[in-house]
Formats: sequence, structure tokens, C-alpha cells
Amino acid sequence: MTTVNSPNYKARGEQQVNAKPSISRNKLLGIAGTGWMFDAMDVGILSFVIAALAAEWQLTSSQMGWIGSVNSIGMAVGAFGFGILADRIGRKNVFMITLVLFSLASGFSAFTTTLTAFLILRFLVGAGLGGELPVASTLVSESVDVKERGRVVVLLESFWAAGWILAALIAYFIIPSFGWRTALILTALPAFYAIYLRRNLPDSPKYEASGKPKQSLGSKITAVWSKKYAKRTLMLWIVWFMVVFSYYGMFLWLPSVMVAKGFDMIKSFGYVLLMTLAQLPGYFSAAWLIEKVGRKFVLATYLLGTAASALAFGFADTLGLLLLSGAFLSFFNLGAWGALYAYSPEQYPTSIRATGSGMAAAVGRIGGIFGPLLVGSLLAAGTDFSIIFGIFCGAIVIGVLAVIFLGTETKQMELE
Repeated sequence: MTTVNSPNYKARGEQQVNAKPSISRNKLLGIAGTGWMFDAMDVGILSFVIAALAAEWQLTSSQMGWIGSVNSIGMAVGAFGFGILADRIGRKNVFMITLVLFSLASGFSAFTTTLTAFLILRFLVGAGLGGELPVASTLVSESVDVKERGRVVVLLESFWAAGWILAALIAYFIIPSFGWRTALILTALPAFYAIYLRRNLPDSPKYEASGKPKQSLGSKITAVWSKKYAKRTLMLWIVWFMVVFSYYGMFLWLPSVMVAKGFDMIKSFGYVLLMTLAQLPGYFSAAWLIEKVGRKFVLATYLLGTAASALAFGFADTLGLLLLSGAFLSFFNLGAWGALYAYSPEQYPTSIRATGSGMAAAVGRIGGIFGPLLVGSLLAAGTDFSIIFGIFCGAIVIGVLAVIFLGTETKQMELE
């Protein structure tokens, strides 16, 4: 099997880095994807834990919103800081650091007895999560052949669906019988996975071949906004903000929305599990299309599908319509996520690739701060779900326009 360090995977003019362990494309995808799956499991668990905490701690809608938002504040800080760090000490090292950080912080949050302590630990969890995602996608993007780069990164993103499904299963079978604390303890297990990564995961061959660039922080930020990359950066920041704003506003509240619509907590968890299953075909269809019709078409089309599904979910008034629109929401939204993670690293050269991707993700996480808070405040004010999900629909349409008018197609283009 071809390895990511073989000549077929070298950029034009780059020399092979000697004495570096090789790894097959599928093994790289499996290793990075498992870390990605643990990320998703932790975010997914949080959406169910919020519903359980609301009942146990008698939380208000605003307090519930803050739990989701402080997680995004941490993700913004982590995406920005760890993205820059990955351009200095390597993608692999940061991947392991972030994995340990979010795993241990999530496990410790199981033992909290106050909302303040829980929020502090959720900030640390978010920092690890926010740092890992753009760094992992950069590592994989730099390590596979140009002809399949987009498809492989979308397949990496598909592990997010597996993590959400795992979280939904834990919530359905563990939380009702053993409590939310047990569920969070399980999220500490990925820390042990970092030990395996240290022995089996090589760093990006493009990063190694680049001589491990040591640009200053200021020069990296300046380069991201230089004339050559400013339009790409503006497009990414708009899309990331709108996508993350709507995703966390909608998906962190899904179990709570189902409870608010009159279903008990256990049934709501089961219904959200059914909706989550639609994420997998969303990813796989996007992975199949992205190398055939291009990044811009897949991203714009799947975002439009997300917008329509969000509007339908907000107006749904029967169980059948809720499940159907929720399934389409999962299908299109997570397919769009896969395309976005494939698209982002392709906008920049190796020296600022993790920085540029991390900064875009950090801007997105700012949107993730406001999404859950907006839902909490609107629900507290008695706003109807149709209006709330209509707002998210509009936000996603803005992202679509940014892709269409500012985006550059990068299908099968060599990375700079």
C-alpha cells in the first residue's frame, strides 16, 4: 500500500525526508479519525449532559446556554493558539497535546458540584477540542495525494458522526441508569490514546520537508491577511462563523428542544440518536462528490440543504416531521462540515497552513459562543422555535453567498 511518505505524496520540488516512519493512508485516516471521533463524542455528550444538568441543578435557559458557549470560548482560544503552535512544533505534537487536554478536563468535570467549576473545566475541554480539529485536518491534508486529498479529509470528518452516535448511545443507555457523571468519566479514556499516537503517528511530510518554519506570530497573522490570501481569509472567516454559530446553536440544544416539545428525556435522547445516524450518509455522499464536482459546489449545496432543513425543523409540529427534518439537518450540515474542513487548509501555504486554518476555526468558535446563548435568551423570552431556527437558516445562507462570491475552487490543486 502506498504510504504518505512515499514519492507519490511529495509536493513538487520537495525532497523526501529520510529516516521518518512511514504510514499508510488508511492507517493515518484511522489514527487521526479516532482522535476526531473522541472529539465528537465529547461535544455530543455535552448536549445530553446539559439536558440532565438542567433537571438536576434546576438550571435556567440562560445558564444552559452558557454551558455551550463557554465550551466555544475555549474552542476559539484553542483553535487560535494551537493552530499557531502547530506551525512551530509540528502537527503530531499538538494533536497529542490537545487530545490529552480535553480528555482529562472532561473527565474531571464529572466530579464538579457547582456550575462555576463545571464551566471552568468546560473551557479547558473546549481549548483542547478547538485546537485538535484544525490541526488534525491540516495533518491529513498535507499527507495524502492531491487526487484524493479532499475525499480523505471529508472521510476524516465522518468520524465526527461516529463520535456523535457513540455519545448518543452512552446518553441513552448510561445517563438514565448511572447518571451524567459516569458518562463524563468515560470521556477521559481518550487520554490513553495519546500514548499510542506517540509511537505510531509520523508528522506531516510537507511540514518536515519545509524545514519546520519558525515565523513570528506577527508575521504569520500578517501573511494570512496579505494581498494574496486576504480574499480567501475573509471567505473562510464568514463561512466558519455562520456554520459554527448555527451548528452549536441548533445541535447542542436538540435534546433540550425535544424535551421542550413535550417528549420525556429518555425518548428525546433516542430520537436524537435516530437523527444523528443521518450524519454518516451526509459525510459519505460529500466525500464522493467533492473530488467530482469540487469544493465550492459541495459546500454551497450542502449548506443550502442545511438552511432548508433548519427552517423545516423549526416549523415541525409532529414527531414524524421532527425526525425527518432533523435527519436532513444532520445529513446536510455534517456533509458541509466535511467539505469545509477539506477546503480550509487548501487556502494557504505550508508555513501558515495550520495558523490560517486555526484562525478561521477560532472566528467560527466565536459564533459558537453566541449560538447557544442566543437560543437560551430567546427561549427565556418565550420566542417560538420557528423564529429561532429561522435565524439560523438566514445565517447559513450568508455563508453560502460568501462561498459563491469569494471562494476559489481548489479541487486537485497542489498545496503551496
